[in-house]
Amino acid sequence: MTTNPTTSLKNLNWKVLNPWTVFKYCTLLVGSLVVLIPPVVVFFSAFKTKEEYLNTSRVALPESFLNWANFEKVLSIGNLDEAFGTTLLILSLSLIGNTLLGSMVAYILGRFDFKLKNTILGMYVVAMLIPMVTTQVATFQVINGLGLYNTIFAPIVMYLGADVMVIYIFLQFVQGIPKELDEAARLDGASYFRIYWSIILPLLKPAIVTVVIIRTIYIYNDFYIPFLYMPSRKISVVSTALYKFMGPFGAQWNVISAGVILVLIPTIVLFLVLQRYIYAGVTGGAVKG
Repeated sequence: MTTNPTTSLKNLNWKVLNPWTVFKYCTLLVGSLVVLIPPVVVFFSAFKTKEEYLNTSRVALPESFLNWANFEKVLSIGNLDEAFGTTLLILSLSLIGNTLLGSMVAYILGRFDFKLKNTILGMYVVAMLIPMVTTQVATFQVINGLGLYNTIFAPIVMYLGADVMVIYIFLQFVQGIPKELDEAARLDGASYFRIYWSIILPLLKPAIVTVVIIRTIYIYNDFYIPFLYMPSRKISVVSTALYKFMGPFGAQWNVISAGVILVLIPTIVLFLVLQRYIYAGVTGGAVKG
């Protein structure tokens, strides 16, 4: 049995094609293109030779996806493998500090009542609202005075502080932990630090994973702090290692694109593996009543 095309057209729900629906889907399409085109251009450029990159369209396919010369160059000349090791060290120490300091502050603000409680939380919010650039002169003097300038410890110290977002995530989970656990531990003679270390911290696992992911993405992608406080080319992180291919007469964008692909792989894998913890950590406090 065949269907009459005219009948099918008459049965269509023309409300689907109203102007608002068309505008909505066009907006989504434009937004998708804006997000997808840059990484596609970077991916194609990573496999192009210098001449091919200069003489072809940015969205044109490379002649061969087996051209690994750019990846070899960024690893050998850019020392990207050493930069990964330096970045991993900075990340590890910074994340340990973020986790401990942020969870301790959240434990104090969530479990104890004192006069300056709201003032302290408000100071964290105010500090977040102040642009970082406006405080860099004073911050640079402190780092230089401590003898940390141009060392690996400069960015570590800069990243150690727990910002208000980290504290907020931990605070939501701390407030969701029953206080009866603290009281039972106190009856058994546990100190406040023992309660934090043995009860609170293990129960903050989803929040810790969330903070680790968020701070890892920020620290891993940050260019400003390593470039300003660690300018020596002998010490570089993944974000500054690619800057070696920037020259006064132009940049080797095909090589930089290959480096960007290599730099993106760890963050993409980390996000895909642990993405459920991000949503659980950010929205966990919203469903607690």
